[in-house]
Amino acid sequence: MTATSSTSHFFENVEESVWEQVNRLYIKKALSEFSHERLLEPLRIGFEEDLGIYQVFSDSSEYTYSFKAKEMQLDHWNISVPSIVKKRGEEELPLLLMEFILEFKTQLQIPETMLETYLEEIASTLYGATFKYSQNKTTAQQLAEGDFQLIEKNMIEGHPCFLANSGRIGFDVEDFSHYAPEASNGFKMLWLAGHQSLTTFTAVKELTFEKVMHQEIGSIQYDAFREQLKSKKLDPDDYFFFPMHPWQWENKLSIIFASDIADNKLILLGEGEDIHQPQQSIRTLYNKTSTEKFYVKTALSIQNMGFLRGLSPYYMKSTPEITTWISNFLKDDEYLKTKGFKMLGEVATMGYTNQYFETFGSRSAYNKMCAVLWRESPLDKIQPHQTLSTMAGVLHIDTHGNALLKSWIDASGVSACEWVMSYLNAYLSPLLHCFYQHDLAFMPHGENLIMVLENGLPVSVFMKDITEEVVLYEEKENLPESVKRLVVKATDRVKSLTIFTDVFDCFFRFMAQILEEHCDFPEDAFWALVAQNIHEYQSQFPALEAKFKASDLFEEEFILSCLNRLQLQNNKQMVDLSDPVNSLQFIGSIKNPIHKYKENRIPEITA
Repeated sequence: MTATSSTSHFFENVEESVWEQVNRLYIKKALSEFSHERLLEPLRIGFEEDLGIYQVFSDSSEYTYSFKAKEMQLDHWNISVPSIVKKRGEEELPLLLMEFILEFKTQLQIPETMLETYLEEIASTLYGATFKYSQNKTTAQQLAEGDFQLIEKNMIEGHPCFLANSGRIGFDVEDFSHYAPEASNGFKMLWLAGHQSLTTFTAVKELTFEKVMHQEIGSIQYDAFREQLKSKKLDPDDYFFFPMHPWQWENKLSIIFASDIADNKLILLGEGEDIHQPQQSIRTLYNKTSTEKFYVKTALSIQNMGFLRGLSPYYMKSTPEITTWISNFLKDDEYLKTKGFKMLGEVATMGYTNQYFETFGSRSAYNKMCAVLWRESPLDKIQPHQTLSTMAGVLHIDTHGNALLKSWIDASGVSACEWVMSYLNAYLSPLLHCFYQHDLAFMPHGENLIMVLENGLPVSVFMKDITEEVVLYEEKENLPESVKRLVVKATDRVKSLTIFTDVFDCFFRFMAQILEEHCDFPEDAFWALVAQNIHEYQSQFPALEAKFKASDLFEEEFILSCLNRLQLQNNKQMVDLSDPVNSLQFIGSIKNPIHKYKENRIPEITA
């Protein structure tokens, strides 16, 4: 059976109940996140037990959606999925997410020019979710006992805040079966030769082009590629070899770069031997054949979650130097060493420049079509008794309704309180230190962190995407020119969003709900532990008191930064990566759940 027929078979035979389940779950997410971002204003019309009963009206007021919910900290709407009802008058109607978006498009403030693309992303997200809920039967307990890549492949939610979080515009059904992380069993990458006049290789000082090649493809394959060029009467010393995602070659490079191909500037050498597994970030690939080899991240010009997922050859030139600078900057920090905090270095890059499109500048999507980076693997950096997991697993609910977090806590043999404390010590403490001590902020969402676990207990983390998604709030002495692009100027209150938005609002908000619902651990107890962790950190570094006050994590309220509003306004270029702060959408403020612990009056927690 071909991939195409296999994928078609999957969707044509999906039970109606699964489609209904997926639409219901995503309407729940839409109601919750759009209400959180104050695009919708639910009207409370009653109470039942401990839940409020709420209603929202469509733009035309023709349709009403009612639901039961508990309002949690950070204006988080914990909505009862079975309670959602759509009506027109007294007639109950089926729940369909595409209809919902159209019915609320004015309240959601979607520009007409963006609506069609957003709907396509919604349709694609529903397609991927339907695959997961119909095919993915791996339980939370099995994942807790499973390996790194089993967990990675079985993640369901995607980004917890974004509604359209699996757009993948550009993939057809066959592409989905080959290249989507939830469907793919891995594939071989294509290898290209780029003429050195148009190709730039950069690496950390320990690596040369030949060293990278001998690790990634071995001397036999390397020599075979060189012989292939010789057979074309070309000098192999004039070329660099690099891997490329098959989709990118077949759909973009082979057509747009046709002139360079005809001129022997860009040459297809053939498939590599190793099998690579797509990760949640879809253009990052893990080597299943030889797990000690580097991750490979390539340009993949599909549109997904507010960006065309290219990779800039201009940025790639400075990536290894930024890796080196950050690593040297933090390497002697004893506090980070005690926390086991490590970064996965982006140690080598290749970028190929299309001479016909250079005139359009480095921000053009056409100038982000042919680049690759190699990132360190975490597997050779852990002990034999340790295991790895994406931190996205903390928020994972399997298709049976069970939380992976609960299974990890059960496997660890410690209480939920002790588990959370160990997790915060591994994750939050290093982020606080990087921010306050070093003015350095990463993008610490679930997919960007890899946890190191011992019997289900998190003991340390690896940070990835450390060059493209990092900011430096204060310029340091003797900063290399290439690193200066990390420097971002912001007010102290906006700087604190590094923790408030990226950690509290975009991760802990969801974790608190799972702990309360699945682990019998109260939301207030969780936030008390967060406050305790911050106080413990601050007590160790009294010299930083001025910074603690300037970016006060215990202030009464903080700015509400809205991610869906960003995507709804421009789903083709959600954020200007060269000026990320000024791209943000701020809507008022939100009450800080740890403000009441400002004076360190934290109750004893035993749950």
